Amino acid sequence: MAETIEAKKTKKSDGWGETVRTVVYAVLIALVVRTFAIEPFNIPSGSMIPTLLIGDYLFVSKFSYGYSRYSFPFSAGGFSGRLFFTPPKRGDVVVFKYPGDQGEGMNRTDYVKRVIGLPGDRVQVTGGILVINGTPVRREKVEGRTIDTDGETGTLYWETLPGGVRHLILEETDDGPEDNTPVFTVPPGRYFMMGDNRDNSADSRTPLMLRDVTGAPRMNATLGWTVPAENLVGRAEFIFFSYDSAVAGWTEPWKWPVALRYGRLLQAIR
Repeated sequence: MAETIEAKKTKKSDGWGETVRTVVYAVLIALVVRTFAIEPFNIPSGSMIPTLLIGDYLFVSKFSYGYSRYSFPFSAGGFSGRLFFTPPKRGDVVVFKYPGDQGEGMNRTDYVKRVIGLPGDRVQVTGGILVINGTPVRREKVEGRTIDTDGETGTLYWETLPGGVRHLILEETDDGPEDNTPVFTVPPGRYFMMGDNRDNSADSRTPLMLRDVTGAPRMNATLGWTVPAENLVGRAEFIFFSYDSAVAGWTEPWKWPVALRYGRLLQAIR
């Protein structure tokens, strides 16, 4: 009987050990996948409407542009620059660390925007029309289609960037604060970013909001901030989940089926 009890204790101990090992392996695999392959992000703001909506959850490919310290959890890569760097293309939708966060370990704010200007480009907006290297970008109105956002009704346009990327943008007006800008020249190794919701996006056309180590914001009067290659986290690939919290909150499970945006599930991001 003593041997039987002892055997049961040993078996139970082995069972707990196996469970712990399984959990550790799962965590390690998840960290490796998150660092080197894909990472989930959610969209908390409307700056990329109509391409991305508030409540979209998307996967970002970490390998698309190589790896920097920001590829690692908590930016703990411990090195500068990028390894295996492949430059982003104009029109890519990317997640990056906001360059306004100042101080050690402060690059903590994730932004998602579209790459508009490459190193050496001259970028300007005139009367709502994007101009790249002196050439106005083609913009075609989507007849009969509007979209309501933040209490305003905007007009949808197809915009075709140099290189052929064609995507939707949203315009509330062509005479807003960021619809007429100076010419911005993109420095080497940096990228000019813009949101697809052109009148509701804090992007490279706007002043850089600096945050010190306390997290307190202060405005930098300089317009035309750009993103260093090191700050790129990855390319947005597809939406794996989308939920409209305005329809149903997480405490209203009986409404969840209605709040899901079924048409956006597994939708590729272009």
